Amino acid sequence: MLKLLSARIVTIPVVFLGIALPSFGQTPAVPKASPLMVVHAGHYIDGTTAERKGAVTVTLQAGRIVSVQPGTVNMPGAQAIELGEATLMPGLIDVHKHMGAPRTGLNPFQGRLTISTPETAIGAAAMARKLLEEGFTTVRNMGTGQGIDLALKRDIERGWIPGPRIVVSLEPLSVTGGHSDWRNGLDSSWTEDRKAGHGVADGPLEFAEEVRRHRQQGAEVIKIMPSGGVLSIGDDPKVQTMTNEEIKAAIDTAHNLNLKVAAHAHGKAAIDNSVRLGVDSIEHGTYADAESFQLMREHGTYLVPTLLVADQVNEIARTHPDQLNPSAAKKALEVTPLMRGMLGNAYKAGVKIAFGTDTSTGANAHEFALLVSAGMTPADALLTSMRNAADLLNMTGSAGCVRQGCFADLIAVAGDPLQDVTTMEHVQFVMKGGVVYKRDGASVAQPPVTGEPGGSFDEE
Repeated sequence: MLKLLSARIVTIPVVFLGIALPSFGQTPAVPKASPLMVVHAGHYIDGTTAERKGAVTVTLQAGRIVSVQPGTVNMPGAQAIELGEATLMPGLIDVHKHMGAPRTGLNPFQGRLTISTPETAIGAAAMARKLLEEGFTTVRNMGTGQGIDLALKRDIERGWIPGPRIVVSLEPLSVTGGHSDWRNGLDSSWTEDRKAGHGVADGPLEFAEEVRRHRQQGAEVIKIMPSGGVLSIGDDPKVQTMTNEEIKAAIDTAHNLNLKVAAHAHGKAAIDNSVRLGVDSIEHGTYADAESFQLMREHGTYLVPTLLVADQVNEIARTHPDQLNPSAAKKALEVTPLMRGMLGNAYKAGVKIAFGTDTSTGANAHEFALLVSAGMTPADALLTSMRNAADLLNMTGSAGCVRQGCFADLIAVAGDPLQDVTTMEHVQFVMKGGVVYKRDGASVAQPPVTGEPGGSFDEE
């Protein structure tokens, strides 16, 4: 077990960079120095490589790593966190996440018609803490409706709730009747006539407009749906549903706005055309072949294989098909068994791979074991959630690393994940931004939220 020793905090002078302001006869307020912390561990993996090195001392201040020194270096007056012989690593990154509520066992129509948006948002907050305590300190959310992902991101940043850093996409962009058209399977009397505001577009101009609207409302990445899907109603995962002109309009508009684009794509045509047109990542990639992998290498496109959700959906299709959309169980039984073999072929072909689970249910870190079972080495599997994921998110030097200047996002496991990658499913210590959320395998209580109670003065 990992052990956190009693610590004490002292004020240590720090240098602040900025512009000196005139005092106008008053003594200017001196900013309080940020407390210094050190973490000692018997082993560490820095995330830029997967080499497991010996003892390390990581110094932290103001939510960032100040220094990384070999051995055990004492820092008088600093708060010390002692992790014994544990393996210290950077916080994990999941680049394909849906920050929703816990699974209810209801089928999608029951859930859509009986669970309100506020209920979903509160459930999403609970799942955000669960994900953080599993060791995931950064996630890229790949689609949550009603603005829940953006609200969750902002509330975490405000310190109102614990959770990972979130890169938001808002709603995925789909054609009418495509994989994420929320109206699929519903009688028209239950749906609105207009499609604006739900990520549904038709034609290049509408897709460009939707990308701009997403950026206006806070999206940091764009997700498009150029192929059919598994859990949607009636569409075919093998079929390309967006035209090349629509794909190009979405990608070009997003790139002009400095946004990356992720493409949900199962079928080969959608994969190959999206890669040729400049997409940054292919999500799922089920029917990719050798030609697809060559294109991805040439364009530097990442593959996000999402093996965990494939396993979970296959299990539901076999045991509880009533919990899926009509036609989804049949597609799941056909599609999901192919995904592990596809990943193995992509890995052998030298395609860049980033870690994504497409779910928040169960042990998310089980994805590592699935990657290894598909043919990846444990070292390369770990790097999908560290160096590779950070690169895909433009966060190299901030996330996925234990080096000077990186976020003070640290996790630790009791064993050696290079020998047994399943140790990643039992994270014992979690720190995000210099705040400890899990210690000795248990949740750490957080200070109460400060501030005045909310509400409207009109109620008085």
